[in-house]
Amino acid sequence: MSGRFEAAAMTEIFTDPLDKTLHIYEVGVRRLTVNRDPRGILVETLRTDWSDIFHSDERPFAQTYYSITEPNVARDENDWHVHERQEDRFAVLSGDMVLGLHDPRPDSPTNGWINLFRMGESLGDDGQIAVLIPKLVHHGFLVGPDHPAVLTNFPTRIYDPGDEGRVPFDQVGARMRDGPAFSWDLVRKSLGGQTAKSGSQA
Repeated sequence: MSGRFEAAAMTEIFTDPLDKTLHIYEVGVRRLTVNRDPRGILVETLRTDWSDIFHSDERPFAQTYYSITEPNVARDENDWHVHERQEDRFAVLSGDMVLGLHDPRPDSPTNGWINLFRMGESLGDDGQIAVLIPKLVHHGFLVGPDHPAVLTNFPTRIYDPGDEGRVPFDQVGARMRDGPAFSWDLVRKSLGGQTAKSGSQA
């Protein structure tokens, strides 16, 4: 368990995953149940009867993959990811990360909002979540400072390189609630880790 990541729980920049009034419009957060016994754990990460993050027509299952990312590394450091046709469903299998979301949609009631969801094993059995990322919502993630993180995704479409958009942070101009421009270094400071400029980023 990462003490630094766990200690960041009360930091104001992070979004309460259970308070829907703070969530970007159409973002879905599902609390996952950790079934634990002396042999280990079992966690369901996607089911067809989870209507908040699955719909057979509108939000189908297309494929799954996992990635492993080193500590203190962001994907990507200076760009948001965005999809026009695909929705993502993220869950963290091991390690810790912060999922960053920004709403650029002009007609959205949460236009301009940023959500920062802490995800991972340091949050304990009761803190495990899966997050649905709607189409056109900017997203990226930063791994915690102490351990690699394993992320799994259940996107609604089979991988299409033509739908893998990148938008530079400085072009978007996303800002935190209290005014500063969004950056992963700002998040790193809240987690007590080194900044990318210090040479800690691989």
